[in-house]
Amino acid sequence: MTRVGARVCLFEVKVILLRNSWARPALAAALCALALAGCAGKSKSKPKLAYEERPVELLYSTGADMMDKRLWNQAVEYFGEVERQHPYSEWARRAILMQAFAHYEGNNYAEAIADADRYIQLYPGNDAAAYARYLKAVCYFEQIVDVGRDQAATGQALDNLRDVSQRYPNTEYARDSKLKIDMVNDQLAGKEMTIGRYYLRQGDTLAAINRFKGVVDRYQTTSHTPEALYRLVEAYLTLGLPDEAKKNGAVLGYNYPGDRWYQDAYKLLTSNGLRPAIIPTPKGRRGIFHKPLDHDKELTIKPPLSTAQAMAAKPAAAEPAAVTTPVAAAPADDTPAPPPAKKRSWFHIPFIHHDDDTAPAASDAQTPTSATSPQ
Repeated sequence: MTRVGARVCLFEVKVILLRNSWARPALAAALCALALAGCAGKSKSKPKLAYEERPVELLYSTGADMMDKRLWNQAVEYFGEVERQHPYSEWARRAILMQAFAHYEGNNYAEAIADADRYIQLYPGNDAAAYARYLKAVCYFEQIVDVGRDQAATGQALDNLRDVSQRYPNTEYARDSKLKIDMVNDQLAGKEMTIGRYYLRQGDTLAAINRFKGVVDRYQTTSHTPEALYRLVEAYLTLGLPDEAKKNGAVLGYNYPGDRWYQDAYKLLTSNGLRPAIIPTPKGRRGIFHKPLDHDKELTIKPPLSTAQAMAAKPAAAEPAAVTTPVAAAPADDTPAPPPAKKRSWFHIPFIHHDDDTAPAASDAQTPTSATSPQ
């Protein structure tokens, strides 16, 4: 049906509906639907990079420029073109990792995780697979929400961080992962404390004790341990078990004599006729994880450099000075000095080669390196 024919049919439908008063509401609904459909048809989808065959160095360098400008979506498009137009080049492998990092910087965690998984699947034996696993773990870590909500991302972050620390124990990825594991454990302990406090308020003291004991047993190095011990003192006194209360108070006082939770426990025990052996110190000690989820992307480790990049980053060896005869000074030249070269970020290092660097980037398998050193 042509456009003119469609308009004629629509006009005839309007006439028929207007002749029947009962059909006017239906006409109004139909016209609203058509208007909404017209508005939807005008919406434009996100423009994509037009396909144009270009050298791999140009595509990758342009993607690096986008990274410097913090234009993460555009960087993803150019690195994607590297992979699409030059799928078997050395740059395609690195472009996958750069897409993952750009997605991560743009807070597109699902896409970053998918890119990291794709890299691990295609290049499981490559040294940079360590970084892919690390970046995947960091993506889960930065999706951790407050303790009052579902902690599914917390469990996934813990599993992936442990995987990185176990697979690559002597790398900077493992060191950062271990620090984040402590933060994740603090988060999980906070969730247990939230549930335990709820049970205590509801009068389900035994269920609350089980939660607090779980924090002391499984998360004893977290910042929630002092409060968990205090809550145990409170719960056991509620049940009429002064010996258990005094025992947990002694553990709290021995390990945290200056913590405010021990000061409260000391007052609670003495008010019930129990005299703790340890006197609380005047100054309290704040937990080291009072802000465990204050994410800072500047602290996240950047993707590793390739072997050619590492060579390009090294300064050239100094040549011995040649013996020359003195010459007369040249007349002064009023020509202005050329402007200094634009400083380029580490994203551009692949294109700064020495005279002996003729290949784009050497394979990572050619030079054995650790996961933390340039590949």
